[in-house]
Amino acid sequence: MIDEILANLSSEMEETVVSFGHDLKRVRTGRASADILDGVMVDYYGTPTPLNKLASISAPEAKLIVISPFDTQAINDIDRAIRIANLGLSPINDGKVLKAPLPDLTEERRKELVKLVRKEAEKHKVSLRSHRRDANDMLKQLVTDKEVSEDDHRRAHDKVQEVTETFTKRIDDICKAKEADVMAV
Repeated sequence: MIDEILANLSSEMEETVVSFGHDLKRVRTGRASADILDGVMVDYYGTPTPLNKLASISAPEAKLIVISPFDTQAINDIDRAIRIANLGLSPINDGKVLKAPLPDLTEERRKELVKLVRKEAEKHKVSLRSHRRDANDMLKQLVTDKEVSEDDHRRAHDKVQEVTETFTKRIDDICKAKEADVMAV
């Protein structure tokens, strides 16, 4: 029973770390990445549709993102959605493709992005602590139900803390790497 709780805990925490990595892809760094446009929703014939379902997105240069719509009729809707998304991009519409040059990040903007990264890291650490609390509650319930001894509970509790610290360190490492990436000129 304890092994099952620990396995579930590790699985949930791994999902949290993966989610953190995915969320950080949307944070802009000094170079172009198609991931910046993840989450942009386009009003396509009255239906909110993810941009990546309506166009191919590429970054052929370090400071340029090119959006090639599958349906050229949707180009104005895509342009509007990118501007509304408040990503700091001003796409250039040539009728067939959208070219979105990335402006250079100012020092002030880089610091704002670092704060955003740290805030996102803290949000995911809170999620890790929530998973830890749930696992500890399940372990306490096993003791209450007399399914495990106090000694086994104490050892399992220590193991839960160990797992939590491991995943927290992973989030910290990912955060530091992203901060360095954002601050690199």
